[in-house]
Amino acid sequence: MLYPSLFDSFFAPTRVIVVSEERLKAAEQKARREQLEALDNRIEELNKYRTSLSAEIQKLEPAKVGADLDAMDGGTHDG
Repeated sequence: MLYPSLFDSFFAPTRVIVVSEERLKAAEQKARREQLEALDNRIEELNKYRTSLSAEIQKLEPAKVGADLDAMDGGTHDG
């Protein structure tokens, strides 16, 4: 059969699940807690990655020529 008949789709059995309001709220609360925990874990991973990336960038930046002289005289210019 290429196309299902309208009759078949109209009388297809439906599934109904009855849940108490308390159980529904508990399930919603559990889902929210799990979402929050997943977000916290992701934030922690991103912070670790940010820290390591920042350290890598600092390693790759060239040292400023004459920085020690600027430190001695309190100068801040690059000249």
